[in-house]
Amino acid sequence: MKQQTSGKKIIAKNRRARHEYELLELFEAGLVLTGTEIKSVRANRVSLARAYVQPRDGELWLVEAHIAEYEHGNRQNHEPTRPRKLLLHRREINKILDELGQKGLTAVPTMLYLKNGRAKLEFALARGKKLHDKRQTLARRDSQRQVERALREKYR
Repeated sequence: MKQQTSGKKIIAKNRRARHEYELLELFEAGLVLTGTEIKSVRANRVSLARAYVQPRDGELWLVEAHIAEYEHGNRQNHEPTRPRKLLLHRREINKILDELGQKGLTAVPTMLYLKNGRAKLEFALARGKKLHDKRQTLARRDSQRQVERALREKYR
């Protein structure tokens, strides 16, 4: 098996995060994973659909992320939705904890990827969108798509 030495291989994206939240600031964190978990990650068996980042005891944890059990694992196979610790520098953790203390902010995972063979989580400090903001975003995206389509047709 050839290992990827450089670059970024996207494993899972949380597309709903951009729809449900206004993303303010992005962070990259490492993950503490067991052997069978990293094998499942490399096999693209991950879902971030219900996942969120939660502070506990001065640390940040990824909660409710589903990493499927490794199919060739043994009895020490991992629990699919167990909490996983995020690896960040202390000053980054302190900054994020201060920001999360503000009203209305939350930390939402946006993407899980392999970078130089290591699993990384991209998450964002975010503020929830109201229903009219979501509609406004959809309308803006739709009008932009129509403009691009009209320009393509004109210059054919």
